[in-house]
Amino acid sequence: MSSFLDATEIWLPGTLAMAALTVASGFFSASETALFYLSRDELRAFRVGKPRERMAATLLRNPDRLLTAILFWNLVTNLTYFTVSILVTRKLETEGHTAAGGLFGLGSLVAIIVFGEVLPKSLAIAIRKSLSSWVSFPLAAAVRVLDPVAPMLRSVTILVRRTLWPKFTAEPYLDTDDLERAVETTEMSEDLIRQERQLLHNLLDLSEIPTEEVMRPRGSYLTFEPPVALSDLGGKIPPSGYVLLIEPGGESIEGAVPILNFSSLPKKNLEQSAEEVVVVPWCASLAVTLQLLRSQYCNVAEVTNEYGATIGIVTYEDILDTMLRAQPSRAKRLLRREPVVEIEPGRYRVDGITTLRYLCARLDLDFEPSDEGTHTVAGLLNDELERVPETGDSCHWRGYLFTVTDVYRPGNFTAEVRRDEPPLESNS
Repeated sequence: MSSFLDATEIWLPGTLAMAALTVASGFFSASETALFYLSRDELRAFRVGKPRERMAATLLRNPDRLLTAILFWNLVTNLTYFTVSILVTRKLETEGHTAAGGLFGLGSLVAIIVFGEVLPKSLAIAIRKSLSSWVSFPLAAAVRVLDPVAPMLRSVTILVRRTLWPKFTAEPYLDTDDLERAVETTEMSEDLIRQERQLLHNLLDLSEIPTEEVMRPRGSYLTFEPPVALSDLGGKIPPSGYVLLIEPGGESIEGAVPILNFSSLPKKNLEQSAEEVVVVPWCASLAVTLQLLRSQYCNVAEVTNEYGATIGIVTYEDILDTMLRAQPSRAKRLLRREPVVEIEPGRYRVDGITTLRYLCARLDLDFEPSDEGTHTVAGLLNDELERVPETGDSCHWRGYLFTVTDVYRPGNFTAEVRRDEPPLESNS
């Protein structure tokens, strides 16, 4: 021990350098854990938070770029650490301190594992929100420094992969049949299995349902021009749950304030807490829209037609409702009541905004998508009549007679639906 202390001038400079490198390694390890452990809701809050929180959310919009930078600089730090450790160990052995050199090498290995990996990662999980915001700007600088050489590193990675694993293929996604077999082979009660199958059916339907069928049509939600004060809401929560912002005189949705996520709201300038919105075409499937919302950490998608005009919005909660309800209905969400009411056996009162998919479910019919792209009862009558429906208008569809009973405004009406009675044959 005394000989080791006598050799302080040999190992002390290296130890100080290794201590600094351990701190750097712990920084990158903790940063990786803290940032990638953030939940979706926490990231959404970061996007409208303080500048350093917004920087953290910006970095995570390109997770591959961020992770590459963190792993690269952590690798450089660890290689430098072990290089210094080897040099100090060899110098101790050269000076005749063989035992001390061995202990120094073993101690340096334990130190980098405990203080450079295990301890920082454990602490990062507990304080991920505060830590993520504080490390965002240093990490942004580290990412920016690596950007010029990132394409070269990517090319080397591809070259090595093609050389060593030329037949490497990505693992296929879980197949639909695999999901169905998993539900069938699970030992659960019959009621639970039925719920699981319904959820699976709704989940698979996301790839077939167009966003237009689930969106909140333009006119069914409130929009505001900045600046927006709390008094502008009239003491009520907007039906969509979001304060939707538009440019003065414009129609496009520029931002959305998730007021239900706030425990207290500022009285003025609500637009400062707005989140970004994504834009999707009317024909995009719900699966694509959901993936886009999740990847961009947004909660509202603006739906546009083929001319780029805004025709509605769809929220993250709307898609979840479509996934989790046994019989999801847009009309039920908008009207806050049942849109298909059975007046008597075989007769129904139906709102025009009701989707044909939901109506088929209520009538025990197999839903068949229309070739004309018709999604609602109103669209069906418009297509059949080739004009705006009026009171008394009727049409036939799949064995049922649709008769318009009340028109509130063009395109907004109620119809009676009953089984189509075949004409009586006259006796000759």
